[in-house]
Amino acid sequence: MMQIITKMLKFDTRGEIDIVDLSSKFEEYVRESKIKNGIIIANVIGSTGALTAIEYESRVLDDFRKILEKLVPKGAGYKHDLIDSNAHSHLRASIIGPSLAISIQDGRLQLGTWQQPVFVCLDVRSRSRKVAITVMGE
Repeated sequence: MMQIITKMLKFDTRGEIDIVDLSSKFEEYVRESKIKNGIIIANVIGSTGALTAIEYESRVLDDFRKILEKLVPKGAGYKHDLIDSNAHSHLRASIIGPSLAISIQDGRLQLGTWQQPVFVCLDVRSRSRKVAITVMGE
């Protein structure tokens, strides 16, 4: 029988390009759901955060930060900066994306050995964050 379980994950971030490993929470939610085959879907509540999967290793994370800074530099004359100086945060978040879906098979997340789901804080200051999680399947 199909089950759908929803949760709201809440945590604090340190600000610009803080990267938070969500692996243990995703695994916990799948385990608690008792769903063996299905999908976990997560989406950020807010426009300056993003979700992706990456190797959670300090050098890769530093490279990721560096490429974001090159692709969408801070203070490059964006119109939104006239409002609150975080246009680059919104643009970076939109490039990465607000959601992530991972298959569940035999009660386990289907991820590679060096692949972890992460939240990327892109705002210019520390914040309290929310990620909506849905686990669906049988």
